Parts: sequence; C-alpha cells; structure tokens
Amino acid sequence: MMPFNNLGFVFKHFGSLVYSKEVLEDLCLFLKPFSNEESVLDIGAGTGVMSEFAYRCNGALKFTAVDPAEGMLKYAPEYLETHVGTAEALPFENDSFDAVFMGESLHHFHDIDAALAEVVRVLKDGGRLFIYDFDRGTLLGKCVCFMERAFGEPANFYEPAVLKEELESYGFSVTVMKHGWRYTVSAVL
Repeated sequence: MMPFNNLGFVFKHFGSLVYSKEVLEDLCLFLKPFSNEESVLDIGAGTGVMSEFAYRCNGALKFTAVDPAEGMLKYAPEYLETHVGTAEALPFENDSFDAVFMGESLHHFHDIDAALAEVVRVLKDGGRLFIYDFDRGTLLGKCVCFMERAFGEPANFYEPAVLKEELESYGFSVTVMKHGWRYTVSAVL
C-alpha cells in the first residue's frame, strides 16, 4: 500500500496538478446554489486540495475533512476542520452535512457500498455529492488503475455510467460531466 501518511508534503505541493480547469469549473457550478454557512465534508481529503478549490468558489462554507492518514491532514489549510477516519465509518452524526466532496478518493475506499451508505447517512435531506475521479474506460484511466493496483491500492475506479447507476441505487439524481480521461459527478439526494 502507498504510504500516504508520509506523502503529505508531496500531495500538498503537487496534488492540485491533476485538477483540470473543467473540473474546477464543474466544482464552482456545483457550489453555485449554496449561499453561505452550509456545511461541506471532504471525504478522503488528503491535504485538502478539493476543499481548497471549493474555498475559492465559496469561502463562506463550513469546511470539514476526513482522511485515514493524519500525515496528510496536517498539511490541510487552517479553515478546514480535520478528522482522522475512513469513508466506511464516518465519525459524524446523521444529517450533518449539506454537501460531500470526493476528489480522487473514491477509488481508494475498500468498501464502496459501506462508504456510499455513510455518505447517505451524513447528508441532510436534499444534500449534494460531488465526485472527481478517473475514467477506467479510457487508456489513461486504465494506466492509473494499473499503477494504483501495483502500489497495493484497492483501485476501485469506475466508468462514469456505472458509477451513475450505482449512485442512483442509493437515491441520488446524477449528472456526469466527462473531461477526457477524467470526469465529475454532481448528485442530489
């Protein structure tokens, strides 16, 4: 497995490079309905890269992050309240958040069904979910998937249509935006 606990410095300084302009535009569009004070949770946040981009779109939100690697979270920005934990057992009460982000983290979860059940549990009624990940149906996506497996990671990559169906089975209405070998999902519970 990748030693994420020791890679915080690298991800803090280089992690944002895989976020394309289109992905950032999708995130800002996702956040457009929010006024301020809404609570958002960044699952598998690492150093908080996704939250940093979201903060640029709307800095008035209440940002919370969870990641199993404390060594990553120590590089998170100060406005991000951090918690050590996993997607499969979120350390939060039911109906705690207006939105959940997963930036390049879904493929690291060991039990996708447990993680999605937890997302549904902590989201408020009408809550929103934003996912950014790599499309395993593309050549570059297959390469990333292969590399992740080589490092011992779960590599639970989805083709966008398959993830859309999976999320719909949990009660989400889903919009997928494809950007070459990357894609975003905007979903409402």
